[in-house]
Formats: sequence, C-alpha cells, structure tokens
Amino acid sequence: MFRPTPLWRALAVVAAGGLVLAACGGDDEGDTTAQATSTPTANIAQGDGELVVGTLLPQTGSLSFLGPPEFAGVNLAVKEINEAGGVLGKPVKKFDSDSGDTSTDIASQSVDRLLSNKADAIVGAASSGVSFTVIDKISGAGVVHFSPANTSPDFTDYNDKGLYFRTAPSDVLQGRVLSDLVIDDGNASVGILALQDPYGTGLAENVEKGITDGGGEVVPKPIIYDPKAANYAAEVGQVKAADPDAIVVIGFDETKKIIPELIKQGIGPKQKKIYFVDGNLSNTYEFPPDTLTGIKGTLPGAEATGDLQGRLKAIDPKLKDFAYGPESYDAVTLIALAAEAAKNDSGTAIASKLVEVSKGGTKCTSFAECKPKLEAGEDIDYDGVSGPVEFSDKGDPTEATIGIYQYGKDNKYKNLEYRAGKL
Repeated sequence: MFRPTPLWRALAVVAAGGLVLAACGGDDEGDTTAQATSTPTANIAQGDGELVVGTLLPQTGSLSFLGPPEFAGVNLAVKEINEAGGVLGKPVKKFDSDSGDTSTDIASQSVDRLLSNKADAIVGAASSGVSFTVIDKISGAGVVHFSPANTSPDFTDYNDKGLYFRTAPSDVLQGRVLSDLVIDDGNASVGILALQDPYGTGLAENVEKGITDGGGEVVPKPIIYDPKAANYAAEVGQVKAADPDAIVVIGFDETKKIIPELIKQGIGPKQKKIYFVDGNLSNTYEFPPDTLTGIKGTLPGAEATGDLQGRLKAIDPKLKDFAYGPESYDAVTLIALAAEAAKNDSGTAIASKLVEVSKGGTKCTSFAECKPKLEAGEDIDYDGVSGPVEFSDKGDPTEATIGIYQYGKDNKYKNLEYRAGKL
C-alpha cells in the first residue's frame, strides 16, 4: 500500500489480474503563461468532410522502442473506425511520419509534411521534448495536437489555443506513485539520474518531492545528464560516492549505457535497488540474462487486456511491448468521435468537442458503439481501453492508472499491481 496524501485520498490499489476502473460521469518550452482551455480561441473552421489523421511517432531515435505499439494502436483504431462506417460518411485517411528525437529536426519536417497533406489532427509525439518543438506549429495551423504519451506537467498550462490533448497523465501522478513505491520498499536515501529534457527534469522534480515528503532523502541532488553523452562514468561516479539505498533512472534509450556503467562501478541491480520509468521500461534490451533482475518500474496506463493485445498483435505480429498502444488507440477514437459530434472534421471543431465526448453522457466503449448514439443526438461518455479518459478543460486526463512492474531473469518485465486514482 502507499501512504495517503491529499492527492491520493481517492486511490484504489488493485491487483494485476483484476483491474476494474469505476465508470464515472531540453527544448524551448515556449510561453506557458497563458492557460490552455478545451475550446480553441479562434473561430471554428469548416472542414472538408474527410477526417485526416497524421502520426508523429518514433520510428527512429531514443524512443523508437515505443513506436511499434503506438503505431499499432493508431492503425487498429483507424481500421475499426472505418469498418464501422468511417467519420462523416467517409473513411478516415491516415499519414504516418517519424518524430525522431530532440537531437534532430525530424519532427518539424514531419509536421510540415503532415500539414501539407491537410491533417486535421496529429497524434504524437511520444517524447514531451519533441512535442514542445512542434506544438506551436501544429496549434498555429488550427490542427489538433494529441499525444498518447507526453507526461510533462508543463503542457497543462501551455498556451496551446485549446488544441493540445493527451491520454497519458501528467508526471505529477507518476512521480507520486514512483516515490511511494521507493519509500515503501524501505529506501531512506535515493539517487536520481535523469536526462536533460522537459520530461526528464519534470519527472525528477516530482519524484524528488514525493521522496522528501515521504521522509526520504535524495542524495546528491538529482543528477541531470546529457542523453547524447558518449558515456556516463562521471554521473554514475557521483551516485556511487553518495551511496544511496536506491537509484532511480529516468531516461530513454541511453539506459543501455547507464546500466552497464552502474554494474561496472559496483552499484548495479545486484547491489542496489534500481527503478525505471515509462521512458526506459522496455522488453527490448539485449543484455545478458539476469542483468535486470529485480529492477522495478512504473508505466502510466491501465492493463492491456488479452483481447486488446490480440487485436494489436493482429495489426503488428512482431510487437514485444504494448506501452502506450491503448492510449494511441483511444486518441484516434476520441478524435473521430469528436468530429462526429461536431459534424465537422476541422481541427478547431474536433477540439471543441473532445472534452464533451469524454465525460458526462451515455457510456460507450468503442467507436462502433458510440457513433449511433451521437447520430441519435445523445451526449456520450467514451470510456477507453486505456481507462475512463475524462478530460479536464485543459486537455489532461482527470483519472489515470499507473502500473508497477518488475524484471525477471529473462530481462522481461511483468506487472505487480496497478494504482489508479483521480487528478
């Protein structure tokens, strides 16, 4: 169990096999002074009658391991939407593109291509840092920017013209769950290694706050590293000198270099309790067997059920991870439902209905089930495969689930429990 705090008074801890969610009605981050709202400030544009969805997801770069389940989620949603008659009487059209990572300009070039293809909504990026590099370009074009995986708290109050939404919860939530887990495991002192970008520094800040609020100590202060560094001997050396009980690694693909360095300096998983986060919790590491045994990690999202996994694997039989696949599926489904509700496929029209279709109406759990209700003039409340997905007026989910996982000797992670609550 985790300690009760004001944020978590309503939390329920549920077993991995029996999760049931209660249904209820280092980049320039830009100007975050004006608050985001659910309704675009510009006049609602008239669409052309054809919903076009673009993807901005990682085919290359430090989060490329997240690409396959996210693309599978999008493709499954488009397939099922079109099988149910499409949106506004026409099939949904989709264009895929690569987000790369923050070390390249791939995302900006991809967005240019998607906009030239008349995308009404762009799903992505996975990386908060990448999204910050293109959010102004997307919202400036009057297009919905919808991420299935961005968790930086800085998006909540970003001046996005009411066009930015996400199905992943803010790291305020993941930081609380992870810090509770670390303290509950009996660790009084904790070292934090975090990559230098909005995701890494933001999550590190929330983890540090949770640990200190829980009576623990972060030693030394969180070490922020360059994700493009050739090696991490110096950073690991600082952690070793502080000799904490546990180490939290907040990173992406560079974790492949950090783990061997921890082992080399004698503070690897066999000597210290080590914790991962969503950015580096992966089943794709090519380490010798037993390298990651005992490492725990957190990942936003409800359980990907056997039925959903089967549907995703039918889309991509090579899938090894399902992280953010459900959130990607829900993002596209919500976009399609909002366009149906607005009877208009423009980005501003979709954004004006996304909050409305996510809560407060008649429950439905798929596009095929929800669409006839909208056509009959009903207000709907879409509950998705990633959870209830009830949006705040700022485009953030107000309910979310964080899974807790642990690696075995095969270097694969398995779920221990889910912690679900409101924000």
